[in-house]
Amino acid sequence: MLEPKTAQLLHVEDDNICLMGMARAFVAAKISNPIVFAHDGIEALEILRGTNGRTRLSHPFLILLDLNMPRMNGIEFLQVIRKDDELKKSIVFVLTTSGADKDKAAAYTLGVAGYILKTNPGNAYLETTTLLDTYLRVVELPA
Repeated sequence: MLEPKTAQLLHVEDDNICLMGMARAFVAAKISNPIVFAHDGIEALEILRGTNGRTRLSHPFLILLDLNMPRMNGIEFLQVIRKDDELKKSIVFVLTTSGADKDKAAAYTLGVAGYILKTNPGNAYLETTTLLDTYLRVVELPA
């Protein structure tokens, strides 16, 4: 029997303070999954597709996605990956400051696995790492 492959995480976030906070929360929660960072949807697509000199992210992977970003925001990113045959089944959790109903509705319509508000970033990071730790231990991801 093959050992299950460790899922990689792609954290798409334009705020470096949020990126560092989430990285610290992963260390504190002792989650050792490899994490790749992208600063917007365009950079995330380059990583997922292995284009523009980027190393392609291998399966299995999970995406943490901010909505409010320059160049390509989270909703635009979701629209693109859901039309891409290789990426359309990607597991995405939104991690954002936007509590707008239209953003929640758009994200869920585009198939996100969850919508997490960063109303209190410190708590949101810890709660998110707890959620993801459980998710990654319990849920079987496709190779």
